[in-house]
Amino acid sequence: MNSLRLPRTGRRRSRAASLGMCVAGMLSVVGCNVGPAYVRPAVDVPPAYKEAGDFKLAHPNEQNLGGDWWRIFQDPELSFLEAQINVSNQNLKAAEAQYTQARALLRYYRANYYPSIDGGASVTRNRISKNQPPSTLNNGITYNDFQIPFELSYEVDVWGRVRNTVESQRGQAQASAADLAAVNLSLHTQLALSYFQARSLDAQEKLLNSTVVQYEQALQLTQSRFDGGLASEVEVQQASTQLETTRAQAIDVGVQRAQYEHAIATLIGKPASSFHLSPLPLTSPPPPIPPQLPSELLERRPDIAAAERRMAAANAQIGVAKAAYYPSIFLSASGGFQSGVIRTLFSAPSALWSFGTSAVAPIFEGGRLGANVDQALSAYDEAVANYRETVLTGFQQVEDNLAALRILEKEADTQQRAVLASQKSLELSLTRYRGGVTSYLEVTTAQSAALVNEVAAVNILGRRMTSAILLIQAVGGGWDRSALPEHPECCGNLTSSSK
Repeated sequence: MNSLRLPRTGRRRSRAASLGMCVAGMLSVVGCNVGPAYVRPAVDVPPAYKEAGDFKLAHPNEQNLGGDWWRIFQDPELSFLEAQINVSNQNLKAAEAQYTQARALLRYYRANYYPSIDGGASVTRNRISKNQPPSTLNNGITYNDFQIPFELSYEVDVWGRVRNTVESQRGQAQASAADLAAVNLSLHTQLALSYFQARSLDAQEKLLNSTVVQYEQALQLTQSRFDGGLASEVEVQQASTQLETTRAQAIDVGVQRAQYEHAIATLIGKPASSFHLSPLPLTSPPPPIPPQLPSELLERRPDIAAAERRMAAANAQIGVAKAAYYPSIFLSASGGFQSGVIRTLFSAPSALWSFGTSAVAPIFEGGRLGANVDQALSAYDEAVANYRETVLTGFQQVEDNLAALRILEKEADTQQRAVLASQKSLELSLTRYRGGVTSYLEVTTAQSAALVNEVAAVNILGRRMTSAILLIQAVGGGWDRSALPEHPECCGNLTSSSK
């Protein structure tokens, strides 16, 4: 279908009519907006997540993330620690301060909607030189001058420069609010990850310590057989080596475990030296995660919301740049009182006033205005690309962790069968060794295989919990775009506990 176009004469008349309408609306401060209307660019949204497959997800009525999404793990100590982030975490306080700065900057630019009024007062005593040319009757006199002036100035927002500037700053403030939500989500995620990593290491340490007890018993058996002449010293040393190696592994777990404990302390705003996390081995698999449609992701992730708001802010800056082509129109007024005698300062004859309007239009700028518009257009294109890349990254992170949970669940089942088989093999080897059918080398081989499989099973459980937490973060952690303040300049502070 061909679009309807006016002939050149009609277009000139149309532009002239539009200009006339703008000028007519000048005093009512309606004006015209020479900037482009903002429309959120389209992005490709898949109908469903590819990696979900037949992986078990929670039904919406079974689980609900909400703002305190960590409660889904039903761990009271984790919930207690997570609550302290909102109170004491310094990175969160810094993000809150950044948001407060953005709100203040928005209020600063919004003040341009209103006229500025200045007042003052001055008192001077003056003497005119007798020799001042040309000679007047006032030469040589001394007099007082009392003044109380007032000045009013106001820019009429005919072309939308002020409105677009305010809209741009509003978008930036909303983006800062989304940044605050993203920092909040990231910090709570980091704490949950460190917490369950520490619990996974507790489980690994418990496994290693119980294995040490078994190896101590095996060493005693080998030593008894050696004392009875049924085993060689080589077998004793093999048993001793196996025992001490496992003891070293159990001790080494403490290095990472201490680091996770210290990380938790920093996240909740405490010195690492004053915080202790009691050991509690991880035993339960992650809970089912509530499902979401891919289309909901755009409204659920604060980083996507922040990118979209910065895109809107960049769009408004195009209007600011284009408005520079048009005249800036100002209203000004001044008044006050002036007298040489203070007792008559506020009398009617001492009053003075003036009122006027002015317009300043660019005539020659050497291409500066065009370059400014090009820069604004390119900044908007950059914001669009960043927005679309953020959306793509969001979908990737969801798919990554859906795949991890689905695959790790199958791997855990297989690994558990390997654990049972290796334990059975170890039992048989020990029985054969006690009966003198085989050497201790077979036992150590079976011991190594059993321990490797048991440690792998513990690590898989920890990885499943990590993937569950990262999936919750990838879908926004219960956050919703409706939490963004529509008018940050007049709303209260968006605290970290906002849902």
